Amino acid sequence: MKNSTYYSQEVDIHQDIEEILLTTEEIQTKVIELGKQITADYTGKNLLLLGTLKGAVPFIGDLARAINLPLEIDYMAISSYGNSTQSSGVVRILKDLEGPVQHKNLLIVEDIIDSGQTLHYLMDVLRQRKPLSLRVCTLLDKGRERIKPVKLDYTGFEIPDQFVVGYGLDYAQRYRNLPYVGILKSTVYEDDILEPQKQHQSPAEDA
Repeated sequence: MKNSTYYSQEVDIHQDIEEILLTTEEIQTKVIELGKQITADYTGKNLLLLGTLKGAVPFIGDLARAINLPLEIDYMAISSYGNSTQSSGVVRILKDLEGPVQHKNLLIVEDIIDSGQTLHYLMDVLRQRKPLSLRVCTLLDKGRERIKPVKLDYTGFEIPDQFVVGYGLDYAQRYRNLPYVGILKSTVYEDDILEPQKQHQSPAEDA
């Protein structure tokens, strides 16, 4: 007999979504479009896709398949310190790249750009390693004022400043597996100590 401590009852996570912001079809169409742009821009270049864990995993996988070029994939994990209501601005690397990048064209692949704080730090770190080039591709660009300025070279969608989950985006590590991007119902998080505005400031995802 299974111990209920180690498994949870089946729950329809789609019921927690207030509105589907981007459908699976819209996302895949945009990924193919971005892949074609990147293919044209990086033809004949040594391309390394750099994904940030964990949120960018679905996007970087689909994007890589849409790029018709030889390429490499690597990942970094970045953590920003702070409590549930305020980020301290202190950032550290939890997982680094597996090798040097001096002879590679780096393309950072993000799921969403929010405050810009951690991405700004990450780009500063990578510039010091002297890649041939350094650019950013994000699926989502949230419509809010940046804490730190960042230049985005490839953007999938501009979205309103809403609490979104799905396609890699989470709330309390859940909802990443949704095949679309949706707005989470406020009833899911309104009693939680975490602020919705800080949803992407968990380790490696305060982009």
